[in-house]
Amino acid sequence: MTALTADRATPERAGDEFSYPVAASVICRAGGIAALNASGNVLPAVTNTTLICVGRFEETVDNSAGSAGAVSARVKRGVFRYANSAAGDAITAAEIGDVCYLVDDQTVAKTNGTSTRSAAGVVVAVDSAGVWVRMGL
Repeated sequence: MTALTADRATPERAGDEFSYPVAASVICRAGGIAALNASGNVLPAVTNTTLICVGRFEETVDNSAGSAGAVSARVKRGVFRYANSAAGDAITAAEIGDVCYLVDDQTVAKTNGTSTRSAAGVVVAVDSAGVWVRMGL
């Protein structure tokens, strides 16, 4: 492609909600942490080093008996509160601004678990109910 020499009508989307094909044999629960696998299919977050956190599931989608991509799920990016990990992996106010890591589809941790966890997003706040995390591409 060459540089523009005239005005261009560039399509736009809000960019905070997307639909992704769902991985095979999973149930995505509304409110859970959504992550993309290496094939570009979305699944509930798990401890794994190859996932890309894309946000929060906006709906429950059952693909437990389906193949990858048989159905799609809506996912929203933004700042969401999830459960804090425990013991040495508990996130504190000292970690605000740091990257936190996926434990499961409702829990985040301070460390990558000795290189076993993918990034969840950036810690925005910590309160007694959990950790507020900015998630999504």
